[in-house]
Amino acid sequence: MRTWLRAGLFAIGIIGTTRAQITSNPIPEPIVKRGIAVEIKDLARLPDTRGLRPAEQDVTPAGWARVSYVRDLPDGRRFANDSRGFLYLIDSKNQPLVYADVGAAFPLGVYNRLESGFIGFAFHPEFATNGLFYTVHSEFGPGNPKTPDFIPIGYGLKDVTYHNIITEWHATNPAANTFQGTRREILRTAHVVANLTHPLGAVEFNPTAKPGDPDYGLLYTSGSDYGFSNGGGPNASNPAQTQRLDSIVTAILRIDPRSPSTTHGEKGLGDYTIPMANKFAADGDPKTLGEIYAYGFRNAHRLSWDTDGTMFASDIGMDNIEEINIVRNGENYGWMRREGYFENGRVRGGALNQLFPLPPEILDGRVKDGFTYPVVVYDHDEGRSVTDGFPYHGRIAALRGKFVFGDIYAGRVFVADLAAMKKADDGIPRTVAPVEEVQLYVRDATGKRVDVSFRDLVEKTLGKSVPRADLHISRTRDGELYLTSRQDGMIRMLVPDSGSVTTSAKR
Repeated sequence: MRTWLRAGLFAIGIIGTTRAQITSNPIPEPIVKRGIAVEIKDLARLPDTRGLRPAEQDVTPAGWARVSYVRDLPDGRRFANDSRGFLYLIDSKNQPLVYADVGAAFPLGVYNRLESGFIGFAFHPEFATNGLFYTVHSEFGPGNPKTPDFIPIGYGLKDVTYHNIITEWHATNPAANTFQGTRREILRTAHVVANLTHPLGAVEFNPTAKPGDPDYGLLYTSGSDYGFSNGGGPNASNPAQTQRLDSIVTAILRIDPRSPSTTHGEKGLGDYTIPMANKFAADGDPKTLGEIYAYGFRNAHRLSWDTDGTMFASDIGMDNIEEINIVRNGENYGWMRREGYFENGRVRGGALNQLFPLPPEILDGRVKDGFTYPVVVYDHDEGRSVTDGFPYHGRIAALRGKFVFGDIYAGRVFVADLAAMKKADDGIPRTVAPVEEVQLYVRDATGKRVDVSFRDLVEKTLGKSVPRADLHISRTRDGELYLTSRQDGMIRMLVPDSGSVTTSAKR
């Protein structure tokens, strides 16, 4: 299955020589509902943490609880974060209990943007025996006694506005329901833009890797342009900070989180070991950073893997295009030169909100330009910011074989066919998989189906309208999907149709 958008390509002048700027609706084909409908149920709600931070130190308007991730351990325990500083254990009765007060550990934490505070976490695949898990949080730069391991090239400590920090925590008793133990900082990176835009957000382990595999136990981070596209202030919108391998700006990193003092391997920017399986670690060039796995992302804030090991990244676009990419070791995904399968205006010395069609010989794959292009795209008449996406092989028949993702701002839930996405990974930029929207519904007290939107559910819970749905998606240990919002703090799950029978979430 392919979307060629031939009518749209002719309309915007790709077939021809002018390649005029695209001024509206770069992807004319709309995303519609074609019959996929899925039930959604409330599971748990995190505590109200509004007022925990001073008003100037919180997002406006303040959401109930800023949950971004839900994660399951193999022993059945479920965890969720509130980025205001709490890691919760959700017990068997779906009641949240504080597992670790992350905010208390970091008094310089900054919480005034949605992408701030205690942003993300991940458990080591051997957590049950080694007790290791990893967190990402943000801090103020001015007055911070810590020196970052990385400052964007050309800037100094005086320019630093914010820090992103990855911390390794070691639980003395991994089976305990509250954390006691030690922690170790493994990486601290700096922003030099006015706003904390596009911080490190995700830390992930490849869930398909097994002991003995080259990827087992290696930690991935999100790919961030560190706010150089729209972080505000005099240092924003700087294309010279992108498309380079001597910097981690725009890069997804893959690291061995163990200290080189333990592994006796090559030290990275921080207190971790560089995996020699990374292509840039083995390229023989001393100017390239070996921790870079892939680069050229604006804000690849969420990562996931299919059962065959295919890696996906959800990359938030600028003013026009949202995209899902298949990520491979050593490849370049184009930012700031490309956005979706278009040329960004900065290539021509213009603005980041400008798009131009690619030359036809590049668009149809006859000429290679060195970039890897997305397998799914949509534009900003459909949404604003692509959210987490996961290959689905669970109990809901209508979603099997699909990649389920959505839009953070609009709260719409989308799917694309996994086989079509992998087929679109053919080196031809204009080949992408079709997208359709999922209709969500709930069952009322009589068992009657009631169609809803995700935003409807959030607003009903809060009893008021919200400026954005703040949709995020997480995956259970057995492949089902959680839907959460940083507005209402509710954890919901997509479930097989229950009819009039009440079902509980599988633990």
